[in-house]
Amino acid sequence: MLSLQSMKLLTRITTLLVVLVMVACGGSSTDNTSNTTPEPIAEPEPELLYGIDIEGYTIENDTVRLGETVGGILGRRGISAVMVDRLDRAAMEVFPLRQIRADNAYTTFTRHEVDSLGERDVVDYVVYHRNAIDYVVFGFVGDSVSVSLGERPVTVVRQRREAVINSSLWGVIMEQNLPYALAAEFEDIYQWTVDFFGIQAGDSFTVIYDEKFVDDQSVGIGRIWGAEFNHGGKTYYAIPYAQEEGKLRYWEANGESLRKQLLKAPLKYTRISSKFSNSRLHPVHKVYRPHHGVDYAAPSGTHVHSVADGVVIFAGWGGGGGNTIKIQHAGSIVTGYLHLKGFAKGIRVGTRVSQGQLIGYVGSTGTSTGPHLDYRIWKNGTAIDPLKVPQEPAEPISEEHRARFEAVRDRVIAELEGKTDGFTPISEEDILPVKAEPATEATPAAETQNEAK
Repeated sequence: MLSLQSMKLLTRITTLLVVLVMVACGGSSTDNTSNTTPEPIAEPEPELLYGIDIEGYTIENDTVRLGETVGGILGRRGISAVMVDRLDRAAMEVFPLRQIRADNAYTTFTRHEVDSLGERDVVDYVVYHRNAIDYVVFGFVGDSVSVSLGERPVTVVRQRREAVINSSLWGVIMEQNLPYALAAEFEDIYQWTVDFFGIQAGDSFTVIYDEKFVDDQSVGIGRIWGAEFNHGGKTYYAIPYAQEEGKLRYWEANGESLRKQLLKAPLKYTRISSKFSNSRLHPVHKVYRPHHGVDYAAPSGTHVHSVADGVVIFAGWGGGGGNTIKIQHAGSIVTGYLHLKGFAKGIRVGTRVSQGQLIGYVGSTGTSTGPHLDYRIWKNGTAIDPLKVPQEPAEPISEEHRARFEAVRDRVIAELEGKTDGFTPISEEDILPVKAEPATEATPAAETQNEAK
């Protein structure tokens, strides 16, 4: 069977013979008016994969296995320990080999070599896939080693999706085969406004977002260009707009911020196992007593975040509450986090924390029947239901930005409603701050100096 190189050579010889015959026939013709020079035959473009010409290579895909070393992977493919050491030093500033992770894929480019020493397979390149888009090319051509970074071509498609929730946000995203990242983005955008532990059957959403594709495979999402979330009979819009440099945020349709003083909950991906009550049957002591908190059932080790900016006023053993943190916030509000497995690094009395900062981990310390977080709020020393805390939104859209914001809002809502005839979707330049044009005339200070002269 002919090799790929032999077949290509035979094709080129055949093509050349045909051209020579055509030229010879044209030269013997009595019709001098048809005496033309044939166009040169263009060389075919090389077929590239990860920037490598694949001609002559056998290409194989594999996966880094748990416990495998780079030296072991390369050694099995004939790369010497000396070359691996040189690669390690060459990769240090580009992509350190210690960053290679188990379960990630890699691709080898192998050619068959015949010389005076005999026949053997030689690996010239190994491509390590950092993720679905980014990759690293390790080269072993001749006696040299090389390391370079690359990205697979990404196609971005603007999507509009809508869904009705039957069970949970995660459930409908899986049912509708939507990108999983949408759930996390929704929770980030609406974490101050929507109670994701209180999602009801019939709640719904519409969202516009950029979806990234590599070779027709979805590899993630980009910007959320707008959303409408219907929860408990109320509609919450999310309009992207930055009225400050570097601070893109999401706003209600009326220009109020979706951000509030307190997060709706101090952790994610859980369920409420017990609510605020003045008389609850204690699961351990089997007597009725007040339970002035909300219990969030969650796996041990789940991250717990501060619901607002504040200062830690207690971090230690709280008796039946186990490992406990209490944080003082503005407005005479104190929040408590009980039964923790442990505290985050640096959390101690006097530590200043920010809204959303990691403070501890779900556990089952103290009087507890299983891993959960008992979350509590006190205002002026009185316990209040964390699920019913009234709060004001953060600073709204300023009058200076009002007209521009409303123009963006109207286009976002039109796109959410599918009214796109003769319509131009919003882009980055619509929602980011307008940069001032550089001054072309004399500055006021310079003018003053000129007047003084």
